[in-house]
Amino acid sequence: MTLHSKTALSVTVNTVALLRNSRHLGIPSVLKAAQMCLEAGAQGITIHPRPDERHIRAADVIDLADLMKRWPDREFNIEGNPFHQLMDFVRTHRPHQVTFVPDSEGQFTSDHGWSFPKDADTLNPLVEECKSLGVRVSLFMDPEPAQMLFVKKIGADRVELYTEPYAASFGTPTNDACLALYVNTAKAAIEQGLGVNAGHDLNQDNLPKFVQAVPGLLEVSIGHALMADALEVGYAATVLGYLKALGR
Repeated sequence: MTLHSKTALSVTVNTVALLRNSRHLGIPSVLKAAQMCLEAGAQGITIHPRPDERHIRAADVIDLADLMKRWPDREFNIEGNPFHQLMDFVRTHRPHQVTFVPDSEGQFTSDHGWSFPKDADTLNPLVEECKSLGVRVSLFMDPEPAQMLFVKKIGADRVELYTEPYAASFGTPTNDACLALYVNTAKAAIEQGLGVNAGHDLNQDNLPKFVQAVPGLLEVSIGHALMADALEVGYAATVLGYLKALGR
C-alpha cells in the first residue's frame, strides 16, 4: 500500500509556548515558530488554549489568527474543551477547524475521546453553532468503530483519532492488533461520510506505518515530538522530515 500523499501536517505549537512561559523573556516566540513551520511547508497550525494558560495564552490566539490570515491556503485549528473558554475563541476568530476535546481543566494532557450517546445532548448545540459560523468541527475520539454513527448524528464533520495507544504499542507484538482498531474506525467514519484526522504521540518513527494503514487520513496534528526534533535540527528540517514521513 502506498502512502496517502494528501495527508496534511498541522503543527501544534503548544510546546513552544510552554517553554516560553517558563521565563518572562518572551522567548522562544510562538509566532515565529508557527511562521517558520509554515514556510517549511506545514499545511496548518494547531493550538490548544487551556483555561490556566499554562502554554497557549489568549494573546497567542490573537497573534496566530492574524498570522494565518496571511496564509489563506493553510489551516488554523483550535482545539480544546468547548465547555471551558474555547467557544469564545471560535466565535471571535472563526478558525478553519475546531477540535472538541473532553479534557478537564487540570488534566496533564488529553487522554480519551468523547463517549456517545452520553455526550450527544451537550455537544449537539455547540456543533451546530460552530457550523453556523462556518467552522468545520472535529471530535477527539477513541478508536471505536461503533461510535462513528453517533458522531455523524450530532453533525460533526470529522473525527480526530486519539493515537496514544497506537504509539505506546509501536514496536511491540500488540501493535498490529491495535492498529487494526484504527483502520476499522477510519473505515466506519468514512462510511458515515466523516473525515478522518489523527493525533497524539505520533512521531517520525511510528507515523509512516500509521499513514500507510489507515484509509482516508486527511490530517495529523503533531506537537511534542515534532518540537523535540526541532530542538536538535531546527524547524525547517523537522517539518520536512515529517512531510517525508507522510509521503508528501
